[in-house]
Amino acid sequence: MGFAVIDSHCHILAGFDDGAVNTDISVIMAHLAASDGTKTIIATPHIRDCSLKPEIIEKATQVLNVWLKRLNIPVNVIPGAEVSLLLDPESMTDYTINNTPYILIEIPHTHLPDHFKEIVFQLKINGYRPIIAHPERHPNIIKQPELLLDLHDSDIGVQITADSLTGRFGKDIQRCAEYLLHKNAVDIIASDAHSSVDRLPGLSKGLRIAAGIVGMEKAMNLVTTNPEAIINGESFPCSTYA
Repeated sequence: MGFAVIDSHCHILAGFDDGAVNTDISVIMAHLAASDGTKTIIATPHIRDCSLKPEIIEKATQVLNVWLKRLNIPVNVIPGAEVSLLLDPESMTDYTINNTPYILIEIPHTHLPDHFKEIVFQLKINGYRPIIAHPERHPNIIKQPELLLDLHDSDIGVQITADSLTGRFGKDIQRCAEYLLHKNAVDIIASDAHSSVDRLPGLSKGLRIAAGIVGMEKAMNLVTTNPEAIINGESFPCSTYA
C-alpha cells in the first residue's frame, strides 16, 4: 500500500474470544497486517462481562509483542477492547484503549437498546470518548442511518469496517458504509479481523474504496492520524464531524 497505517479494531489476541485461537494464528495475522502496510494494531477482544480483566489484556499484548519482535514482524500491538453496550456502564470505563479516554463500543447485533444514546452521552459527560464500532453493519442503522448521524459529534467517534466497503458483508452494509462516508460521519476505518483465513487483517482494499469517496488524504486520516490520536488519548485532529 505504500503507507504505514494503524488498525484500531482487531481480534488478534489468542483465546479470548472468537478471534485468534492460538498464538500461531496471532502471529500470522500480524504478518498479514504488516504485509498490507499496517504497523500498529489495537487489540480489541470482546468484553461482554468483566471476567476478562484489563490487566490480562495488557499482559497478553506484551507477550505477543515479544513474539513479534523475535520473529522480526514489524507490528506493534496496543491494548484495547470492544465493549458491549449491554455491559454495566460503570464497568465499561475499565476497558479503555491504551488507558486513554477512548472506549470502543459494540451495539448488540439483534437490536438497538432504548438506552443506547443515554449510555453514550453519559460516557461523554464523564470525560470518556466513545467510539461506535461498525454501525454500518447494524440492521437498525442500515434502515435509519440518521440514528447514528444524530449521535456523531466531535466527542463521539464512528468506526467502520474496511470489508464493509468491499461488499464482503453484502450490498446493504456496503451502501450504508458509503453513505456514512459521504455524510462525513466516519472517523476511523479498521479491519475487525478475526482470523488468518477469513476476515483478514487488511485495510488497503477498503481504503482505496474510501479514497474514491472522500479523497485519498481524508481516507488516509481515517487509518493514520485519527487512530494515532486514539492511542495517545488526544482529540481527532482530522475530525470528519461537520
